[in-house]
Amino acid sequence: MSLLGKAAVAMWWNIRPEQRPEFGDWHSHEHFPERMSIPGFRRGSRWTSTLDAEGFFVLYELEQYEILTSNGYLDRLNAPTPWSTKMMPHHLNMVRSQCRVEASFGGGIATSLVTIRLSPQVGKEAQLKTTLSERLRDLSSKPGFTGAHLLITDTPKTNSPTTEQQIRGADGAADWIALLSGYDPEIVQDAVAKFFSTSALQRLGAHEKSVMGKYKLAFTLTPLDVAAKHIDSA
Repeated sequence: MSLLGKAAVAMWWNIRPEQRPEFGDWHSHEHFPERMSIPGFRRGSRWTSTLDAEGFFVLYELEQYEILTSNGYLDRLNAPTPWSTKMMPHHLNMVRSQCRVEASFGGGIATSLVTIRLSPQVGKEAQLKTTLSERLRDLSSKPGFTGAHLLITDTPKTNSPTTEQQIRGADGAADWIALLSGYDPEIVQDAVAKFFSTSALQRLGAHEKSVMGKYKLAFTLTPLDVAAKHIDSA
């Protein structure tokens, strides 16, 4: 899974079981098409956790970093639909990171994804960035894999929280994010355990605390899908 742009929004949250049916309907049929209609949005994907029955990961891939502060995006964040206004309070324990794509390797759409949230030790940022990028590049072409990527959070300077953020409450944020995707979840998870364990990351220059998530693909959408739907319904 190669990333389709130079920026991304990476998000983790929980949805309680009783809200999942409506959430899936809203997120697939209203929210994703709305986001993919914003100029500069290239692809959205939603993933369900294989470790936590309530966990989700969502990734928006953006053409350029500047899309994060574009009128098209901010207008939607500040004018949620009635259905979005209803659903936003059910996004629990939200971690939302607006990122630059530091490195991206591979191609194709994956069925399995591992996310790793980590932070560099002070003074070891360059070392960690170089080593992680090399390791991700090497793994991306191995059997069982489709892609490997490194995102670095760079939150745009904004004057105030958006309307959607106010509805949800305070969001957390990751620092650095490694994404490893593949068609064989066992191979991907074995590589993560070997090369991206907490102790392995520490040796590379990361802080001792990292957060790993394992996911399977639930839904993906691009602007072309939205355009095709409009043509079909015309």
